[in-house]
Amino acid sequence: MKGLDINIERISLAVLALLMAVVFPMVLNGFYLNLVAKYASYAFVAIGIVLIWGFSGILSLGQGVFFGLGGYAMAMYLKLAAAPGALPDFMTWSGVSSLPGWWVPFHSLGFAVAAGLLVPAVLAYVFSYLVFKKRVSGVYFAIVTLALALTFTVLLVGQQSYTGGQNGITNFSSIAGADLYGKGAVFTIYYIELVLLFGFALFALTIRNSRLGNVLLALRDREDRVRFTGYNTAAVKAFVFMVGALSASMGGMFFTIQAGLISPTVVGVTTSIEMVVFAAVGGRMSVSGAIVGALGVGMLEFYLSNNYPEGWLLLLGALFIVVVTVMPSGLMGLVKRLAMRGDEAAA
Repeated sequence: MKGLDINIERISLAVLALLMAVVFPMVLNGFYLNLVAKYASYAFVAIGIVLIWGFSGILSLGQGVFFGLGGYAMAMYLKLAAAPGALPDFMTWSGVSSLPGWWVPFHSLGFAVAAGLLVPAVLAYVFSYLVFKKRVSGVYFAIVTLALALTFTVLLVGQQSYTGGQNGITNFSSIAGADLYGKGAVFTIYYIELVLLFGFALFALTIRNSRLGNVLLALRDREDRVRFTGYNTAAVKAFVFMVGALSASMGGMFFTIQAGLISPTVVGVTTSIEMVVFAAVGGRMSVSGAIVGALGVGMLEFYLSNNYPEGWLLLLGALFIVVVTVMPSGLMGLVKRLAMRGDEAAA
């Protein structure tokens, strides 16, 4: 059954890659293709949640923190690139007279990318290792990560002079010397995003199919037995949490580019919980389901908010309840069950 499950995942990823790389650019206009790219950035986070929640049993309600760290690192570079030699507008409005020293290295795209990946990864590993070392798990860990997301949001809003406060950072125009919204740059960034997204999806699938994947499943089901066999369970859990944070930070960087902004509103508690919903709807045990959930829920949210502005949240919430109740394994869980029944019938 495990072999069939992996084959279904690979086939699903291949179909999704074909749709997103070939079909969507052919049939969608620029606006809707940009929406696909925007929701694909959330797919990075959803894959990480599948790793840490579905495979390892670690429910995190604070992935927006790492999403935001990646997003703000990219935004800092883009803001400086938009007006070389000038102070960002929100600093001028706040009375800042010179660029803070810790902003200066973000003139470099390479530094911004490195900082956007390394800072969340290191923070996630150190934070989670210290928490897991105290054997905090389950709902208590979820509450701790929720508190982390709240703290991060308050910090961003409070540091108006350096983060743009509630309004965030926006008004970008160029990246690596090219027009950020020129047709060539838009397609180049879109395909770079797809390569990294499906590359990370295959990496997550490789982890699931490896010895480490078996250890993660054992940790999810009976952590005490894994600990008694000699594994440093805190280190293993901290490692997979770090991988999830790394994927979230990649998503945050692409979101900033695609959406043209980053602010506390899009990285706070609500967004962190919404990211878990993406994984739950797609299937928290499915890597391909994470992508389906992020794209499907994102597009559905866009459609409902435009056509039912007064009651779209109620409609969306009702749909979530129905999906989770009727299909606890998510959309891809249903696909896998149907495929397994077909395989049994053929046998």
